[in-house]
Amino acid sequence: MSRESELGAEIIVHLARLAQSCGETRLTAAQWSALRFFARANRLSRTPSAFSAFHATTRGTASQTVKSLVALGLLERHRNEDDGRSIRFELTAEGRAMLAGDPLRGLVQVLDDLEPAERQSLLSALRAVTGALAGRLGVPVFGTCGDCSHCSDDGAASFCRCAAVALEGMDMGALCVEYDPRPDTQPPRLAATR
Repeated sequence: MSRESELGAEIIVHLARLAQSCGETRLTAAQWSALRFFARANRLSRTPSAFSAFHATTRGTASQTVKSLVALGLLERHRNEDDGRSIRFELTAEGRAMLAGDPLRGLVQVLDDLEPAERQSLLSALRAVTGALAGRLGVPVFGTCGDCSHCSDDGAASFCRCAAVALEGMDMGALCVEYDPRPDTQPPRLAATR
């Protein structure tokens, strides 16, 4: 293990902690992650099990986090219209308003201040690292429907072959639990570890 890699890992963890300490602090880091997830996920992925996979935690822990946001009036339960047996969660007006104080806004502003080429290079490196670590752990990598190999888009309509449902325009830029990156959207592979 190189010292640069150790330092890089420490910097990433430190950056995450710094980003979480800015802005509104009434929610825990896990609650913020859940609120962001349910705001960005497509309608098929707004479930506790999808959040569990995204947050890399147990279903029980994810369910408790979701229940706490429901109790705070930030999320509400709905019957899933695509599968009447399951429940999906939606942000309430209060939940959307809470996102205005999202602690990650400070980090987003700092990233916006980077030169476009620097920002793109950083994003590419972070995607590669995230994909490699998720692969090692055997957990899914999340991405958007628009970049997914399951999505067929003929210009007029989009369809998810995995879930066998038509996709709405807002789904195309949303996170999906069934995401499988198209070959042209995958970051370069990281070298295998020694």
